[in-house]
Amino acid sequence: MKSVYENLPDTPGVYLMKDAHGGVLYIGKAGNLRRRVSSYFERPARLPAGRQDSRIQKLVSEIRSIDHRQTDTAIEALILEAKLIKELRPPFNVKEKDDKSFLYVEITKEAFPRVLLVRGRDLGDGKRLAPTLNERLVPNASAEARRRIARFSAGFGPFTSAASIREALRILRKIFPWNTHLADTLGKFGRPCFDYEIGLCPGTCVNMITKTEYRKNINNLKLFFGGEKKKILRNLEKEMASAAKSLEFEKAEKLRRRMFALQHIRDVALIHDSEGPSFEASGMKPYRIEGYDISNISGTSAVGSMVVFMNGEPDKNEYRKFRIRTVEGANDVGMMREVLSRRFENSWALPGLILIDGGLGQVNAAWKVLKEFGLKIPLVGIAKGAQRKRNDIIGKIPEGVSLATLIKVRDEAHRFAIKYHKKVRGKEFMN
Repeated sequence: MKSVYENLPDTPGVYLMKDAHGGVLYIGKAGNLRRRVSSYFERPARLPAGRQDSRIQKLVSEIRSIDHRQTDTAIEALILEAKLIKELRPPFNVKEKDDKSFLYVEITKEAFPRVLLVRGRDLGDGKRLAPTLNERLVPNASAEARRRIARFSAGFGPFTSAASIREALRILRKIFPWNTHLADTLGKFGRPCFDYEIGLCPGTCVNMITKTEYRKNINNLKLFFGGEKKKILRNLEKEMASAAKSLEFEKAEKLRRRMFALQHIRDVALIHDSEGPSFEASGMKPYRIEGYDISNISGTSAVGSMVVFMNGEPDKNEYRKFRIRTVEGANDVGMMREVLSRRFENSWALPGLILIDGGLGQVNAAWKVLKEFGLKIPLVGIAKGAQRKRNDIIGKIPEGVSLATLIKVRDEAHRFAIKYHKKVRGKEFMN
């Protein structure tokens, strides 16, 4: 079968595997088309008995030709893959896979639209079958708020890899910032949110951007998901020239940086994901470790912390803090579930390992959240006991990660949570 793939390019793109009648059997994405496709034919023969995927073997046995479409980047390959799967519904992509398990990118129909990941839209008629992530996170939202959330102006998908589409959104949000705030809270923040500080939110939280400018970001995002990157670049170039002519040099420079970012997308994580053979287990290297803890006093002033260690060292620019919104009373398990749900709603970089400062109940809550989001990330808990004198390990520590490092992550998550809790408690006391 070497003749089927030996002439494929070493570039990103999408491959379409076809049977003897020209019917499409399977569609996949790749950072390197030749390497990815060759792995279907070369790797299974080297795998020991019992580790060969029967579905992959059946697919390979039916392949007679392979078409491909090149793209500039792995992100564009990811988007093109989703578009073609939706149009052609190849049996090896959708067979034995419930449509409810696919992910879609949805853009809300609001004055300042949000970009959400929704699981469970029917591929045939577009009917929503499951609540949005925000509806699950805001169970006490008003009926009108729920109706606003439920109305979408655009939807893209299906995306078969949760990790890939989350990473793609993380990259794209740096180029075209959007807000994640509910409409009822816009403009009511006392100061810009954390996402604004790191360039992900355009400032809707404190009325720092007009609807017109914000809609440009959203429209460009829609064009990108529609495969219209060249049109975006043309529009940005015209806008930059107009700004320079009007002596708006700061705006022109901002647009120039946006064009550069769009032309030089760095999607290494997506390429790595797309090149991993689907018939081999591919564990995620615990390079980024996230640690979580909850802090409250009998359920009051409840907060959660997220700390990040990169290569064993804290990366404080990646830290996040959460004020508990939906859980009342002393319920650390429910609070941990809320924190993890809110964390994975965002398109931040995915960790290689999650560390929970807590017992079995909190670890189980974390497992449920990961399952809900379709994520397979190693998870370890450290139960410390009432006096914080024990280090009872829950779960298996991945190879290459030391217990000493995990204890450092646990202690830092605890310190960060306590610090934020004291701040929140102080503000509540003053009020």
